[in-house]
Amino acid sequence: MEGRILFNAERFGWTIERLCQELVENYGDFTDTCLVGVQTGGVPLAERMHQRLLELTGVPHIEHGALDITFYRDDFRTKQSPLKAATTRMNFIVEAKNVILIDDVLYTGRTTQAALTALQHYGRPRRVELLTLVDRRYQRHLPVQPDYIGMQVDSLDKSHVKVEWAEADGADRVLLIG
Repeated sequence: MEGRILFNAERFGWTIERLCQELVENYGDFTDTCLVGVQTGGVPLAERMHQRLLELTGVPHIEHGALDITFYRDDFRTKQSPLKAATTRMNFIVEAKNVILIDDVLYTGRTTQAALTALQHYGRPRRVELLTLVDRRYQRHLPVQPDYIGMQVDSLDKSHVKVEWAEADGADRVLLIG
């Protein structure tokens, strides 16, 4: 599946670096702050950012996890075929912590809404901020806005943004398809 390349590997790397630098400016050594990647697309981004943040801060540990939202989606019962759940890896609670919720693409806002609901099972955070690699800002169905943005894409409703990762797809890049 080919499309127009929005980010090549070089720009992809620069963007992750910039986002990490912003987080370090705001959270320092990440005391009482955790990263939570939304399954499935937000998890590779959260993992990359976690590794880079460890390097930048020099701290030995930053809490991070992966949150599955399958059963919290508002369209869960309307799908024609059964949805397949991903793995949740959250070995900590978020009570009174700053949570950086990470997803690859923000589109309608429904995934973020589901993630916020699922996150409540792990405690009541002090604060939740949303970080997204790609913000499709004119396609929102819900009043959700990211706090950290890699890139904004203005696209038609029929188009699709696809994030590819070197580990799974052979190269880091972001495509606009359709």
